[in-house]
Amino acid sequence: MKKAINLESERLIYTALSLNHCTQDYLDWMNDNDVVKYLESGGDYTFKKLEDFLNEQEHKNILFWAIHIKESKKHIGNIKIDPIDCNKKSAEYGILMGDKKNWGKGYGNEASRRILKYCFEDLKLNEITLGVIKDNDRAVRLYKKMGFSIYNNKLSNSLRMSLDVKNFK
Repeated sequence: MKKAINLESERLIYTALSLNHCTQDYLDWMNDNDVVKYLESGGDYTFKKLEDFLNEQEHKNILFWAIHIKESKKHIGNIKIDPIDCNKKSAEYGILMGDKKNWGKGYGNEASRRILKYCFEDLKLNEITLGVIKDNDRAVRLYKKMGFSIYNNKLSNSLRMSLDVKNFK
C-alpha cells in the first residue's frame, strides 16, 4: 500500500499527516470535549502523547492526511483510510474536523468526497466502511448524503456504514 500523497480540492489541500502537525492547535482539539465527543480517544492529550501518536502514524503504511485550507494553509482536521484490505478492495474511513471555527462550512463534505474519489478512482477500491456514533447526527446525515448505508445496527451506540463504488454520490 502507498503512503498518503498530496491532493487538493477546490478549497482544501491534503498532505501526509506528520510530526510537522504537532501544534498547540492540534493539542487543543484533542482536549476539547466538543471535538472529541464522538471519538474513541482524546481528552487527556499532552504534547508528548500527541508527538508519540504522530510519530507512530508517520511510520505506518497507511493513508492519513492533514486537511488544510488552501488560502491560509491552516490545518483544520485529518482524514484517514486504514486499514485497507487489498484482497477485498475495501478500506475503513475516518475523519476529524478539529478546528471548530471552521465547522459548518462544508469542509468535511469536501474533504470526504475528495479522499473517497481518490480511493475509488485511483486506488480502485470497491467499498469504504466506517463506524460512527449514532447520536452524531451531522456525520450520519453527511454519510447518507454521500451514499453510505447502514449495515449493522446492533444494540449499541454506534452504526456501521458502507459505501460501494456504484453508490458514491
